[in-house]
Amino acid sequence: MDTSNEVKIQEKYIAKVKKTNEGKKLKYNILTMGCQLNENDSEKLCGMLEEMGYQRTEDVKKCDIALFNTCCVRENAEDKLFGKLGELKKLKEEKGIIIAIGGCMMQEKHITDKIKTSYPFVDILFGTHTLYKFPEDLYKSIEEKRKIEDIIDIDGKIYEDLPIKRDSKIKASVTIMNGCNNFCSYCIVPYVRGRERSRNPRNIINEVENLAKEGYKEITLLGQNVNSYLRVEKEKNIPFEEYNGVNSFASLLREINKIDGIERIRFVSPHPKDFTDDVIDAIRDCDKVCKLVHLPLQSGNTKVLKEMNRKYTKEQYLELVSKMKNKIPNLTLSTDIIVGFPGETDEEFEDTLEVVEKVKFEQVYMFIYSRRVGTPGDKMENQIPEEIKHRRFDKLKKLVEKQIEENNKKYVGKVERVLVEGKSKNNELMLTGRTDSNKVVVFEGNNDLIGKAINLKIVSEHMWYLKGEMI
Repeated sequence: MDTSNEVKIQEKYIAKVKKTNEGKKLKYNILTMGCQLNENDSEKLCGMLEEMGYQRTEDVKKCDIALFNTCCVRENAEDKLFGKLGELKKLKEEKGIIIAIGGCMMQEKHITDKIKTSYPFVDILFGTHTLYKFPEDLYKSIEEKRKIEDIIDIDGKIYEDLPIKRDSKIKASVTIMNGCNNFCSYCIVPYVRGRERSRNPRNIINEVENLAKEGYKEITLLGQNVNSYLRVEKEKNIPFEEYNGVNSFASLLREINKIDGIERIRFVSPHPKDFTDDVIDAIRDCDKVCKLVHLPLQSGNTKVLKEMNRKYTKEQYLELVSKMKNKIPNLTLSTDIIVGFPGETDEEFEDTLEVVEKVKFEQVYMFIYSRRVGTPGDKMENQIPEEIKHRRFDKLKKLVEKQIEENNKKYVGKVERVLVEGKSKNNELMLTGRTDSNKVVVFEGNNDLIGKAINLKIVSEHMWYLKGEMI
């Protein structure tokens, strides 16, 4: 679907705002909540703002625009947003700053109603499907001095060639698809990001090739369900342009693997039910595709998985893990787990611990179940008391940390290929980077190593990082 004319209209609004801002040295502050898709969206918003003449500041008191890119996956994101808005009220009164809120949370009517009622000083509300129109919304807010609400409920389109300002010069994320068709009963994402729609292969390949020319070394492919890339288009006979033989996620991995300059390819998030043999084979065959695979479990109990609408059983998950480990040498796995889903018994939770014991994940992202308005899970009557959720979470955390401690020992004495990302945040005299398995490694080295992949000998292990030495 061609959206170039709509993007050109926004380019005109960018030019108008830039002219209005000429010589003013205005600043913006942005707070991003949520997943890597949200972070990628924020990079586009930053790109638009900087083309309009704004410079980024981390000090919200110095900004002329305060921008929030919201997430609605967990309740604490709402609390964080409303807390920040309360803090900004005085700044709004003193400086007249523009306050804009976008992202997933704005697709929830009860949230936008609360903002309009309790925080009427907010200037712009925009949703996930109208992000590309931010320059137009900002221009109207500045020139017409009125509140802007730009939210649509229908599925949005995919807009190419939006400006982008990336946080890193070494690693970049590339969205390959938007939306989700899975409707897990705990998840609000399909309701706020719409149905699955994939980018054309040519646009993705061109973006990665350009990133390689700019010196980027690591690419992360993003989507709510990356391994169903182009599946909806095929099933519904929606036209797409096959490019260099790319017509599936597996063929996309193989094509990106050919691009000179790119050293590492990662992807998030796949769905276990869609993890086909051709994708497993592509991970095995492609030397640049990292052998750490994120494989969300959510629960280790088949009954709970059914209630979650995950469409696989405990046994099927473990069979998939076994198949992947047999086919892919040096495979490591990370996962997501939700504790305390409605109706989960102590015995069913033990099944989750059993799967964690068997698989021995490299990383586990643990979450306490959070009710989301509009999801089937929110309407379930057998909600788990908070104290039980926390008790189970602590038990899982203890097991995971024990496994990490044991797992880290296997790295000591080994040589690992590490992509150097920059100076350590905790010690400016040290550099930091990551292994293929996404382990953080700190070591002493010269700054000219930043952006390079080098071999390091691991000399000691710590809970959340490894220490390496040059060889």
